[in-house]
Amino acid sequence: MTFAEKLRTIRKQAEMSQEKLAEKIGVSRQAITKWETDTGIPDVENIMAISALFHISMDELLSDEKSMKEQREYLYESVTEYDIDRPKCYDMKLGGASTLLLSGYDGEKIRVRLASNTLVTLQKDFKLKIDDVKNRIDVDVGRRNGMTEAVAKEAVTIFVQLPVQYIKKIELAVHAEKIEMRSLPCESIELEGKMSSLILEEVSGMVEINCSQDMNILCRSLGSSVEINQISATSRICVPEGTAFAAIAKGIGTSISYERDGKKTEAFCTPDADHVIELNGMKSELVIYTSSAEVKKS
Repeated sequence: MTFAEKLRTIRKQAEMSQEKLAEKIGVSRQAITKWETDTGIPDVENIMAISALFHISMDELLSDEKSMKEQREYLYESVTEYDIDRPKCYDMKLGGASTLLLSGYDGEKIRVRLASNTLVTLQKDFKLKIDDVKNRIDVDVGRRNGMTEAVAKEAVTIFVQLPVQYIKKIELAVHAEKIEMRSLPCESIELEGKMSSLILEEVSGMVEINCSQDMNILCRSLGSSVEINQISATSRICVPEGTAFAAIAKGIGTSISYERDGKKTEAFCTPDADHVIELNGMKSELVIYTSSAEVKKS
């Protein structure tokens, strides 16, 4: 677990808002947001203040930070930024990648970073295009020089950061083994492509997923509703213990079952809940499960 993840976790366990934490250690709320979205790290004095406030050692706070930073260091990268001045809808066609990390942050630019440890010609083989069309931002990642999607899916990681105050809707097309979405206050997200693993954390809008491939979806928090559209697939979605949600299966030959800590159980949904997990399509199954070990692991 990174420092950002640890800080979010201990703050929420203490039932403390970002504003309250900022007040207690004498920093701005924006600083807390940066630390919790992994776009910055506090100096030693602030780490000491956090350590004292939550009664957790500095070693424990930072134990995995060094190794995680090493994992995030890439030999080759290409970074593109574009200023945003008002709320926008984002239409992103990213193609193939090994991993996509999409997050919101407190700023005024869209930031797109392509990174790899093996593609020496990364900057020549990929062309990123950002178009500002009225109230929409179009982002397209194109391949050149014979670069294939198969290679991209093996060797490229994509990081996208969006300014939280300027997000309306997100449409995203990507083929990636793993996708993470964090800190995204928006009306809705429409995700289309192929993926095996999807992590959702502090995503407030409705998430629509169009993927006819077996998936594991981990909701560290269920901020709104999740709609899964599949054909001939079996997927799993993990929700935090105690989360209130309704579950609906629509289409032809679709079904929903439940597990708790690896064992089949009776339905634990709440029919009249505001948040809904919905399965649509044909001949598809969805397992809704809860597991404290799963939430801590990823």
